[in-house]
Amino acid sequence: MSFVFDIAAAQQASALGKYNQAVQNRNAQVAEQEAQAIEQQKNLDIQRFDQQFVQLQGSTKTSILKSGATLEGTGLKILRQNAEQAEIEKDIIDYNAKIGQSRAFEQANFSRMQGNLARMEARQAQLGYYAKAGQSLLTISGYGK
Repeated sequence: MSFVFDIAAAQQASALGKYNQAVQNRNAQVAEQEAQAIEQQKNLDIQRFDQQFVQLQGSTKTSILKSGATLEGTGLKILRQNAEQAEIEKDIIDYNAKIGQSRAFEQANFSRMQGNLARMEARQAQLGYYAKAGQSLLTISGYGK
């Protein structure tokens, strides 16, 4: 009668494999959502930075003009350097976001691989239990000796 238990164990192994795969697929979805959140945060950060940069440039122009200088020569050079630095800062924000997204996508892929592996391991266990059940039936019927 051990074959009955082996068949039940095979069914449990299959169910456990499906469950573990579903858990890992959910982890992958969470990681992908994290990547989307990083992209959205990057866009917000760049918008906020652009607003602050416009304010900085405005106050810089005001300071230059209040001092009696014109927006030529040194004043223009300062505004240009601010603009160049702003582009570098935006590139850094973009780069950091891409790194975060890459990590999140890598985690999603790894989770899916773990889920597939769990499912394959469960299938192996299931086949092993079915083979054991078959061997038990053969032994009971006298063919497995």
